[in-house]
Amino acid sequence: MLDLFNMILHIDQTLGTWVAEYGEWIYLVLFLIIFGETGLVVLPFLPGDSLLFIAGAFGASGLLDPVLLAGLLMVAAILGNTVNYSIGRYIGPRVFSSNFRFLDRKALMRTHAFYERHGGKTIVLSRFLPIFRTFAPFVAGVASMNVVRFQLFNISGAVLWVGGLVTLGYFFGNVPIIKEHLNTIVLIGVSAAAVPVLFGAVWKLLKRKTPPA
Repeated sequence: MLDLFNMILHIDQTLGTWVAEYGEWIYLVLFLIIFGETGLVVLPFLPGDSLLFIAGAFGASGLLDPVLLAGLLMVAAILGNTVNYSIGRYIGPRVFSSNFRFLDRKALMRTHAFYERHGGKTIVLSRFLPIFRTFAPFVAGVASMNVVRFQLFNISGAVLWVGGLVTLGYFFGNVPIIKEHLNTIVLIGVSAAAVPVLFGAVWKLLKRKTPPA
């Protein structure tokens, strides 16, 4: 069991083994991982960015069907967020006052603050931010965000996130230097996605503190 868990966490290194062992079932395995990371607040540690990128690389090598892969994982990401949103809506605001042992309260509060600053855009922006993408739909549900509005952001974010990373993996995932430094590149990519968001938050904060002329 521990070996299986370790393989999932390091899927960028073990996906080849999974493909060889499970064949067509690998699509279901990848679907469940993306669904779990986006749909269950107890699984924010599951791989997302690196999985999509390396899966795209396997698509380029012919071991996976890139179109089927991207389509299935978009559906997984959309369904995951929908389930997460529904759970948050069911639990409601009491999540902030009750002690739910299965929740990472620090991550929850950070995501809530992020949601307060960026509103519905959080659902799209958080797709590119690990941990945040697991909690963002949950917080949107707790805040009773309009369902139609949520789904518009949810679908847009899933298409951009899954489609973007699978495509990047398809074209660049088999480049030797990228394969050797995948984790570093993913970290840089995540940082690049976070920087504009942080600048936006700081800019809004400065505008609030600046007295009117």
